[in-house]
Parts: sequence; structure tokens; C-alpha cells
Amino acid sequence: MPAKASDIPIGVAVVEDSRDLRSAMTFILGSAPNCHCIGAFERAEDLIERLGSLTPDVILMDIGLPGMTGIEATRRIKENHPDAEIIILSVFEDDNNIFEAICAGASGYVTKPVMPQRLLDAIDETYAVGTPMSPHIARKVLTLFKNHVPPKRSDYQLTERELEVLESLVKGHDFKEIAEDLIVSVFTVRAHIRNIYEKLHVHSKSQAVAKALRERLI
Repeated sequence: MPAKASDIPIGVAVVEDSRDLRSAMTFILGSAPNCHCIGAFERAEDLIERLGSLTPDVILMDIGLPGMTGIEATRRIKENHPDAEIIILSVFEDDNNIFEAICAGASGYVTKPVMPQRLLDAIDETYAVGTPMSPHIARKVLTLFKNHVPPKRSDYQLTERELEVLESLVKGHDFKEIAEDLIVSVFTVRAHIRNIYEKLHVHSKSQAVAKALRERLI
């Protein structure tokens, strides 16, 4: 995936089987000053075939697709493109879909219908290494990992400060909030998070949060 740059519009790919929703999202992205749609697909397979030449910064992925599901597509994309940022957009709010999507490596989970500004905010958050989730979805994720996954703890040699940052990520705090809480710069927070990703062998905030909860690291 391309390096992030604040002066370059965010390239977004859409995978949505509803023609009307696909057109609506394409229109919303085309109307935003900091985003542009680089591809809209009915099937996840069509996007995956293009990822060699197409390099989206963010992928908007539906779950209930013809052929490969959005969750399976997310898993396959993350295996071959670990830096890909994928936001699940779905009408499904059941525990299983949320759990599987996050475990597959989704960067965020937003329920449909979604207002245009919320969609653009979710893209911005993800591009800035955030985790866009509706509040009730975030609560579901925390409950799922705490209650449904057997406890397991590994030593990843995280420092005390890295554990503090990781705990803040689990609580849903953004980089600015973490920096204010720990009285450090956002640059320092980003450095800590890069170290956390490296030590946990993950590539996104959602994966780090999932691993922290799954293995009881905090």
C-alpha cells in the first residue's frame, strides 16, 4: 500500500453488491475534497484480482457479497497486503460477524445505513491509523473478547509505557487523547504504537486490540 501523505487524496475502493449503495458511496467519495474512489466492485474477487495494479489506501467492504464473503476477502487481502486498511460496512450487528471481521484483520466495523459524513470520518480515522467503530459495536467487541475467548498470556516484552498505550487503544482513545493522557507528543505515541505492532506481529490497531484482549495482555 502507498505511503500516507496528507496532501494526497485518500484512494478508496468500494466492494458492495447493491448497485444503488455502490453508486451512492462513489458519489459521496467523489464529492469529498480529501477522498476519491479508485474502484467500485460488486464482488470481492474482482477487487482481489486488481490489487496487483490497484493500490487503495482504504477499502470499504460489505460482508454479504455474492461469491466470497467480505470477511473471507478481508482475511485473504490481509495475508497478501498486510498494510491494507479495510473497513467493514454491514447491516449485520451479530456477535459472530463482528468477531470474525476483527479477527480477519478489519481496521474497523461500521453498521449500515451510515450517514455520508460518518462514512468520510471513518475513512479519515482509518487512514490515520484509527479504528472506526460505532459505540455499540466497540462495546460488543470488548465484551466478545473478554467473555468468549479463553485466557492466554504471552510475553511480548512490551515496556510499561507500551502497555499503557495499548490499554488506551483498547479503550478506544485516539492518538491525540493518548498523548494528552500520557503527557507526551503525538509523534511519541506513534513511535510507541509502531513498536507495539512490531512486538505483537500485527499490522493494524484493530489487530493489536484484538490480540491484547484475546491474550489478556492488559
